[in-house]
Amino acid sequence: MKGDVYDPKALIREAYNIDGISAGECRSIFLDWALSLPEQTDIKSWLQVLLDRYQPANPDHPMTQTLTEGLERAEAPRRRGGWRSRPRGTLQ
Repeated sequence: MKGDVYDPKALIREAYNIDGISAGECRSIFLDWALSLPEQTDIKSWLQVLLDRYQPANPDHPMTQTLTEGLERAEAPRRRGGWRSRPRGTLQ
């Protein structure tokens, strides 16, 4: 069964359909979903779409918590090393 543009493999949808799914299983599914996103995806807006879709009917579901945490922690990737990440224009 195929998903849509925001959930191409229907991973998130299926997580909501699994009875008794744990928070750890939801995090694993979320990671698989996130790793399959196209480059340059605005992950915050995609997470908001998924939350708007599933949260109203599933406020206490572990996947809702996982998506909420993902939205809160999502930020643009940044370089984490090398000379380009160091401040310039100051003498030390």
